[in-house]
Formats: sequence, C-alpha cells, structure tokens
Amino acid sequence: MKIFSESFAEGQAIPPEFAFCQPDPEQHVTTSGNRNPQLTWSDIPPGTQSFVIICHDPDVPGSLDDFNKEDREIAATLPRIALYHWVLVDIPATMQTIAAGEFSNGITVGGKPGPGAIHGTRQGLNGYTAWFGADPDMKGNYFGYDGPCPPWNDSIRHRYIFTVYALDAEKLTLPERFEAADVLKAMEGHCLGEAALTGTYSLNPRLT
Repeated sequence: MKIFSESFAEGQAIPPEFAFCQPDPEQHVTTSGNRNPQLTWSDIPPGTQSFVIICHDPDVPGSLDDFNKEDREIAATLPRIALYHWVLVDIPATMQTIAAGEFSNGITVGGKPGPGAIHGTRQGLNGYTAWFGADPDMKGNYFGYDGPCPPWNDSIRHRYIFTVYALDAEKLTLPERFEAADVLKAMEGHCLGEAALTGTYSLNPRLT
C-alpha cells in the first residue's frame, strides 16, 4: 500500500492549519485551524472491505515536570510515550481519499461529537479526552481528529504518524465508545496491508 498527502510531504513539517495550536510570539502558543490533512491511499490489497486510519504522536514527554516551563527545555533524552490524535474506522472500501478539513475544520471546546461520522464511519476518542480531563473549561469527549499541540519548550520536533490499514472486515466489533487500543486489538487477524506517512511539528521558536 501507499499513502500520500497534498497537505505535507513525508518527513516534512505539518502546516499550522492542520494543528490544534500554532506559535504565538507573545503567549508562546495560540489556537489554530485544527483541520484534518488531505490523505490519499492506493495499491489496495485484494479482498479489502474497509479501511482504518490512526494518527499518533510517539514523542510526548513521559513526565510533565518540565512541561511548558519558561526557564528550561524538555530534554531530548526524556522517555517518551504515545498520544493518539485520530482514530477513524469503517471507512468504506470504495473510499480512497479524505479531503482537507472533511472530518475536522476548527476546534470544538469539549470535543466533537461521536462516534458516528460522515460516510458511515466511526471515530474513536483521541488523547485530548484524558489530557483536558482536569480542565473545567476544556474537558469533554474528544472524538475524531484534533491536531498537534506539543509543549512549546520541547527540544525535539514531534512526529505525527498517519497510518492507513486495509481490513478484510467491513466493520470492526468495538465498544460504543472506543480508543486506539480497542481498534488495534479488534484489527488483529484482519489487516491485509498498511502504509504510513509521517509529518513533524514544533512550537519551539528555536526549531520553527
């Protein structure tokens, strides 16, 4: 399989319009367009009945001790964990492209509705659900795509990996509310092929 985007090239920076936050010279960061990027996939395996798209950032600091602190940068050597930005399942086998902004076009405080989405798809909860859980102004169920917003003092550019999976099942058996871990488990034994595209993003002025 192959995956391509008109929004950014492999290994290159993701434009701010596809991010949750963008740099701000006075406040470090401000909100951004939060549009999902354009994606197209091809070379589909025979027998494909649906697709799944998962986007994750494997570079989230495992400790919040230095997170967005004025007097320091987060060390590149700090252990990192994954945060999921998009979980989209039951994409019809006849669909091989997603337009920019088709599933997300702006920030919805408290999260976009779900899991039901356009084209008969379903969207899982992303990592902002837990991230904003203690914030009374932002907390909620964040379904679908919400883009990059790495700490503005991180010393590394974060990677955002968009992976499309071709499945031999038309629909996955999932809980009513599901996350990436549920999808990865449900896909076991059903994946016919996959392809990944990686973009980068940073809010650190030294890196942008």
